[in-house]
Amino acid sequence: MTEKPRYASWTHGKLPLTELAELKRRDQKITMVTAYDFPSGRIADAAGVELVLVGDSAAMTVLGHDSTVPATMEELLILTRAVTRGAKRPLVIADMPFGSFQVSDEAAVENAVRFVKEAGADAVKLEGGGPTLSRVQAIVGAGIPVMGHVGLTPQSATMLGGFKAQGRTAEKAERLYEDALALEAAGCFAVVLEAVPAPVAARVTAELEIPTIGIGAGGGCDGQVLVWHDLLGLYEGRSPRFVKQYADLASEIERALGRYVDAVRSGAFPEEQHTYAMPDEERVQFETRLPGLAERAGQHQ
Repeated sequence: MTEKPRYASWTHGKLPLTELAELKRRDQKITMVTAYDFPSGRIADAAGVELVLVGDSAAMTVLGHDSTVPATMEELLILTRAVTRGAKRPLVIADMPFGSFQVSDEAAVENAVRFVKEAGADAVKLEGGGPTLSRVQAIVGAGIPVMGHVGLTPQSATMLGGFKAQGRTAEKAERLYEDALALEAAGCFAVVLEAVPAPVAARVTAELEIPTIGIGAGGGCDGQVLVWHDLLGLYEGRSPRFVKQYADLASEIERALGRYVDAVRSGAFPEEQHTYAMPDEERVQFETRLPGLAERAGQHQ
């Protein structure tokens, strides 16, 4: 028998944003997963996750790009709309793509508003600290919850020297620590820590009053997030060290499609049970009319 999902302390309706801080206070781990369409949003909801991120990772997992940078506002708005139709109880967080918030506070607010108003998102996520702080303050000031993101920030991976762990020296760990505290002060309700040494992430988590969500940051974070395609075995690219695969759906799907192809080519599909019948008298009338129909059709050619 399948175990029923375990939710936090809420059982009906949308998870209250304030519940996340309460989960941290009770030392109850928070679950977060990415999703990109209606079925994945619905399944994540049914599984009992608290947070669903419509990640710009869709650029790689869904749209076939080599990085997250090409993802556009219009693409992520479409994906977020689909996810919010399926995920009714979790908080749905829209990832603000590269170029949607870096230019100015005004552009950041405008695009964040679009995610909430046009796509039904409950919150948005921004990468980075430093210059991002004013963007966070502006968006929060507009009444939209913001999740921060420090450590490995894929949109700026080139500046960081590639997709590498961050904060591995005392100096860089201190800078990451300061960025996380600054994001909290700017108004973030949570912070993602990506590819950060476990001791650093644990210390940041202990210092912050808001929850931390780790991805490659150890078990000391308040919660964890993984990419849908990574954890389900649907992504063919090289998986990061921190990914744990919980299923191999790509192989299962390929086998199923192979059986379908074989069945169609051999004539084994469709069977009678997959077709629709027609009353004999209607079939006879149809066939009787065919010669006249063919003749009239020929006259119009």
